[in-house]
Amino acid sequence: MIKIDIKENESVDKALKRFKKKFEKTGVLKELRRRQAFEKPSIENRQKKLKAVYIQQMNASEGI
Repeated sequence: MIKIDIKENESVDKALKRFKKKFEKTGVLKELRRRQAFEKPSIENRQKKLKAVYIQQMNASEGI
């Protein structure tokens, strides 16, 4: 849990900005997005192969 001590005469905007910085440094949001977009390794490999084939076809058609 992130705690932010608000200093005397500190505006809420500055405290909120400090909170956001600390929150970003923890990497919670990045981890959440990575977990939501999880793909099985077999599907990931299949998509990599399909992309490679597509790129080869594009390069072959440009060379003509």
